[in-house]
Amino acid sequence: MNNPDPLVAGSQRRQVRERALGLLYEAETKGIDMAELVDSLELPLDPYAHTLVTGTAYHQVEIDVRLEEFSARWPVARMPALDRAILRLASFELSYSTEISVAVIINEAVELAHEYSTPASSGFINGLLSQVAATVRPSSYH
Repeated sequence: MNNPDPLVAGSQRRQVRERALGLLYEAETKGIDMAELVDSLELPLDPYAHTLVTGTAYHQVEIDVRLEEFSARWPVARMPALDRAILRLASFELSYSTEISVAVIINEAVELAHEYSTPASSGFINGLLSQVAATVRPSSYH
């Protein structure tokens, strides 16, 4: 997997996450395979955005199983599509982008939810991702 450049500023990484979130949401709502969507883009993706969308899509089944494990009687399929995309993206980062801190990943996910989803989504996403982080990065999670 391509790992993010440690010299990339946080605001730039946020823009990359927003782009990845948009593509994940678009692929799901249109029922398009992620590789097909990426191939159809007019401009190439930032390398980390490419890693995020392709990695999230590749590991989606595994990610969804983990999310359902912690979502207490709330199946992933019943979650709003945008919340699902945020949760999948952040879960992928928590599992596979270990050079980025747990706090940064969760905070970015909560901010994306706050900006683009419902008022209740940010708290739900924060709680669910905290459980994911405790499982995939127990030594990094406090």
